[in-house]
Amino acid sequence: MSSPAPKRNKSKRAPPPEPEVRAAGGVVWRATFIAGEDGEARAGVEIVVVHRPRYDDWSFPKGKLDKGETYEEAAVREVAEETGLLCQLGRELPPTWYLDGKRRTKLVRYWAMRVVGIEPWSPNDEIDQRRWVTVDEAAEMLTYEHDRELLEQLRDELG
Repeated sequence: MSSPAPKRNKSKRAPPPEPEVRAAGGVVWRATFIAGEDGEARAGVEIVVVHRPRYDDWSFPKGKLDKGETYEEAAVREVAEETGLLCQLGRELPPTWYLDGKRRTKLVRYWAMRVVGIEPWSPNDEIDQRRWVTVDEAAEMLTYEHDRELLEQLRDELG
């Protein structure tokens, strides 16, 4: 009896190339109460967004992996460095692939994250602002489409 032939990948899309740059970050959220249009408080969700003066953009906290570091370790470290928020990893969100400013392939893996502690943080040359905003405000502020898509993924889960 011969063994069955291996199954072929029927996807029309080629798998992404091995990334030249690997990074990780988080979509940090918290439950809160938000004033509705009727003036009544209702349960809501706020998201952390950061401003990078070098690029004059609003995005989610993220950064490159250090040598020997896992994506998960980098995500927690980068969020803490860029926001002062100590977070617990939740579900992994879809990754983003793009060419960076130097035309290198870059993979960024993100996790939904919940705050478990706070460290002192001050604006700096890399991140000069961090803000807690509603999901709708974040959708308006985020510079990149791939960040807005991540936000929508999380919005669907959180209701």
